[in-house]
Amino acid sequence: MAIISSSNSDFSSDVPKRENRMVDSHQLSKELSPLPDEGLRPRELKDYVGQKALKKILGISIKAAIKREEALDHVLLHGPPGLGKTTMALVLAEELGVKCRITSAPALERPRDIIGLLLNLKDKEILFID
Repeated sequence: MAIISSSNSDFSSDVPKRENRMVDSHQLSKELSPLPDEGLRPRELKDYVGQKALKKILGISIKAAIKREEALDHVLLHGPPGLGKTTMALVLAEELGVKCRITSAPALERPRDIIGLLLNLKDKEILFID
C-alpha cells in the first residue's frame, strides 16, 4: 500500500508547490519495528554495567543451570527503583534462552492471580514480579 501526497492548489499562492511524494508503509514498519528502549537495555550479563559481585554470582549460577539442564534457582532482586532489577531479569532470561514474564505486585490482588501465572509458566521460564 502506498500513500501519495501532493500540495493542494487551493492554498495561497505564497506557498511553494511541492512535488508528489510517495510514502511506503513497508518502510515505516521496518523503521518502527524495534521498541524504543530495546536498544538501550543490555541483553547479556557481560554488557550489564555495575553490580560486579552480583554479576559474578549470577554468571556462575547461569552456567551451572545450563550445564545441569535445569531451571535457575530462585533469585530475589530488591532495592529502590532505577537499580536495574527488571533489566537484570531480562538479561537472565536471555542468558538462559527462556522467556521472561513480567507482572507487577499490585496486579496480583488475589491468590488465584499468582496461581494463574504459575500454571501458565512453561518449563524454566522466568517470572519477574515488580
